[in-house]
Amino acid sequence: MSSTGSQTSTQTAADTAPDNDVRRTARDAAERHLKALVGRDDAQLREDQWTAIEALAVDKRRALVVQKTGWGKSAVYFVATALLRAQGAGPTVIVSPLLALMRNQIGAAERAGIHAVTINSTNIEDWTRIEESINSGEVDVLLVSPERLNNPAFRDNVLPRLADTAGLLVVDEAHCISDWGHDFRPDYRRIRTMLDDLRDGIPVLATTATANERVTLDVAEQLGQDVLVQRGSLDRESLHLAVVKLKTAEQRLGWLADHLGQLDGSGIIYTLTVAQTQEIAAFLRARGHTVAAYSGQTDPTEREALESDLATGRVKALVATSALGMGFDATLGFVVNVGAPSSPVAYYQQVGRAGRGTARADVVLLPALEDRDIWKYFASLAFPPEPQVRQVLSALAGADKPLGTPALETYVDLGRSRLEMMLKVLDVDGAVQRVQGGWVSTGREWAYDQERYDRVKAARDREQQAMLDYISTTDCRMTFLRTQLDDRVDGPCGRCDNCGGVSFTDVVSDASLDEAHAQLSRPGVEVAPRKMWPTALANLGIELKGKIADAASTGRAVARMTDLRHGQALRELFRDAAPTDTAIDPSTGLPFDDKGHPPAGTDGPVPVPLVKAVIEVLGDWQPEVVGIVFVESRRKAQLTADFADGLSRFLKVPVVGRFAIVDHSVEPGHGSANSAQRVAAVLRRYELQGEIPAGPVLLLDDLVGTGWTMTIAARAIRQAGAADVHPLALGTQA
Repeated sequence: MSSTGSQTSTQTAADTAPDNDVRRTARDAAERHLKALVGRDDAQLREDQWTAIEALAVDKRRALVVQKTGWGKSAVYFVATALLRAQGAGPTVIVSPLLALMRNQIGAAERAGIHAVTINSTNIEDWTRIEESINSGEVDVLLVSPERLNNPAFRDNVLPRLADTAGLLVVDEAHCISDWGHDFRPDYRRIRTMLDDLRDGIPVLATTATANERVTLDVAEQLGQDVLVQRGSLDRESLHLAVVKLKTAEQRLGWLADHLGQLDGSGIIYTLTVAQTQEIAAFLRARGHTVAAYSGQTDPTEREALESDLATGRVKALVATSALGMGFDATLGFVVNVGAPSSPVAYYQQVGRAGRGTARADVVLLPALEDRDIWKYFASLAFPPEPQVRQVLSALAGADKPLGTPALETYVDLGRSRLEMMLKVLDVDGAVQRVQGGWVSTGREWAYDQERYDRVKAARDREQQAMLDYISTTDCRMTFLRTQLDDRVDGPCGRCDNCGGVSFTDVVSDASLDEAHAQLSRPGVEVAPRKMWPTALANLGIELKGKIADAASTGRAVARMTDLRHGQALRELFRDAAPTDTAIDPSTGLPFDDKGHPPAGTDGPVPVPLVKAVIEVLGDWQPEVVGIVFVESRRKAQLTADFADGLSRFLKVPVVGRFAIVDHSVEPGHGSANSAQRVAAVLRRYELQGEIPAGPVLLLDDLVGTGWTMTIAARAIRQAGAADVHPLALGTQA
């Protein structure tokens, strides 16, 4: 492995004369391609850029480029592509995880006369035509998502030809290859197989702006022997970092309303959840700001339009999850994070969207206490325990045909996304294979690497602590982030709030605070009914399939658990039960803290703020009902009973029944990771008891998770004679 300081070996003058002519000719051509790419006659390649291009297009080597955002990594592979295509090489294949980045790259390539296309989930109707263009030699660059590499049709029909004919392979965001990368993706591990299948002499470029030394070494080792590793300074001279600590969600929303217009240009407001993108965008629009929400749930066509609006300044900001990533030609003046990512490295990647084409960009973090709850949730999606993995392997081994993920969900209590992630890891490890129609066992022996998973978990825990340390540090913030990336730091940046280079007040105007309080205090979210039974329930002995008959009407809940205001009250109410060593009040048997107050998570009446919120929801909703049925809870028995009794008095209608727990061996939440398992658990655990009237009924639950308890309870109530069922819950988990 070589470094930027020793990238070529010593040769005699006789050996180098013709070689130097080739290099000079290539350098001249590279300069012309760069000018076309950026649209400027005065553009020139920097020496470090040429070093990477030379390694690829002249020496046909493999290279790992770890350079800061805005350095020009895209220019390297587009210029190298132009040089290689002129030599008669095949198309460049770029593996990139960001659709937004793909779209920007295609536009940039076209300006340089490079024909680029993409195959991804948003253009299925174009795949056949694109594949024909690739085979006929019309395509210079093909951009694909890592997920596409293991699509059976693409893997079996397209990938072998690409591996045999490609002129250059580019792996963008290469830290995703590594278990240690902050954004590890199982699909990226498929790239290692593609590397092994490439013909000898095909150059490979891996790029990232966010890799510490451990990730750099890991990725370089996966690239193979004689890899050029080019690692530059990761300092972003344009970024002015600041942290503004505000205690409440109202203050954070109010701060945005007051200060968004003072930030230069357009930018991104990052949030941790989809619900927050919608909530914050709605508030800021009401306060006169031109903003829009953006997430992985946004329609692909709308996403493309929103990206264009941001890049051209038609919106002040997109309020987005990490699904938004812009290409090198986006000029953004700021990034604000409402809530902290769980890793300083992930945070540095997000803020790196700003300041690419500007001399200055402001970067502000508005952390919140509830960030840690969200980190905890995402951490819960780690690789499953060995018994669950073995259940899946056993199910596949015993099947006489491929099993899709819906069918596999009937064998193991894992959610869809976590199950698919596990299968991808097993696929790369060789234990299973994705084929048309689902997954099959390969029969190969597979070992559960507990030590590896423990090491990764420990690393993630350290990253979370480091993020908390970043928030509280009084030292240079840029130095802190660069140190997390193992970057060599010469001294304080002089630009962050701790260095005196930028200052943001934590004062929020009364008007903005009042508006934020009014919006966040306004409760009510819809609870949509389930419409279809999970597939393959017959595997569990349940004869339910197709469309759900006797379904509930659309219901209501006070708030989502992730919402900014009432979500906090819900998180406190449903926090895990108190530890066993908590003091117990002998008169009630309930735990108390050292100040005599019951800790969060204990049972009791519905808290007064949530009572008021429920009344407000009912005032807006106004369902006409003749009776109430409530779902029993073992953990919150007093809460649910109080909920039903209180609403009975308020609405002046009787409690006519309960969805009662009859099988206490089924633990609360059992099967909640996937739909099939949850349906089976709810059917075993509950039974409708009471005299159900013929009119519409209000169905009460404390917290809606998968929605299957409400669905099955509503079905039972309808079958008992009720004309309609209107679900009402204190909160929803999603």
